[in-house]
Amino acid sequence: MSMQDTGDQADGLRHLQSARARVLAVASGKGGVGKTNVAVNLAVALAQRGRRPMLLDADLGLGNVDVLLGLSSRYHLAHVLAGEKSMEEIIVTGPAGIQILPAASGIASMASLDIRQQAGIMDAIGALESRLDYLIVDLAAGIGSEVLQFSRAADHVLVVLTNEPASITDAYAFMKVMSRDYGLRDFHVLPNMVRDLAEGNKLFERLATVAERYLHIRVHLAGRIPLDHFLRSAVRAQEPLLLRYPQSPAAKAFADLAEQVLAWPRPTEHSGGHQFFVSRLLESDASGR
Repeated sequence: MSMQDTGDQADGLRHLQSARARVLAVASGKGGVGKTNVAVNLAVALAQRGRRPMLLDADLGLGNVDVLLGLSSRYHLAHVLAGEKSMEEIIVTGPAGIQILPAASGIASMASLDIRQQAGIMDAIGALESRLDYLIVDLAAGIGSEVLQFSRAADHVLVVLTNEPASITDAYAFMKVMSRDYGLRDFHVLPNMVRDLAEGNKLFERLATVAERYLHIRVHLAGRIPLDHFLRSAVRAQEPLLLRYPQSPAAKAFADLAEQVLAWPRPTEHSGGHQFFVSRLLESDASGR
């Protein structure tokens, strides 16, 4: 990234002073916990409530949001980084009118972007911020560099987990790294695929008690998503559960989750949105983290 590029980006960001779209990172320590389904259905639920969500598929080398929704995305973020397409040109409109920024799939170099490349992606999205209320960042599983940096820079982090030992352990490890290395003090936790509310509550308390005691962080219950056989049918049909089976138990839980997200605090005057996101990514680059 040249000095001219950096200057141009800074000029562009100054025009976004009034825009304050909220950035929500959806994370999980472990794969296979339904994180992408959560991100997609949350975006749909927010759209149904009159908000303007954009979904960024941030599993940069193995993106699958478009596949999950049966969408054809000819262009993706790799074309933007190569200078071949603008961010506007790769947007795909999905169900309920949600806007999707598709990631590349099967391109190894996209899975190892440096911090300035990550910031460049967010800066390009900044040009779209005035038309957004929420940017939902569907992260890769695990604690790779992109996952940690995007989580560090977001306004809110939603950690999805299931009632499996590996999922609980990895969720704890993710929060430990984020709190220890990046000073993140607040996490929202979403138990997914639980048999009932009692199991969801017990799973949350199990994680929150240990995390608050040993990591000295605040852990908030975002909701509980029940195990629902309708979800598998919706995935096979490549449709969001909220649209295909809106009366199903999990669909109602996703609607409740959206109401919770709407109630979360807005970014302050001096934080939040893509400008803050980009600046924090670049801060971590300067600090060597």
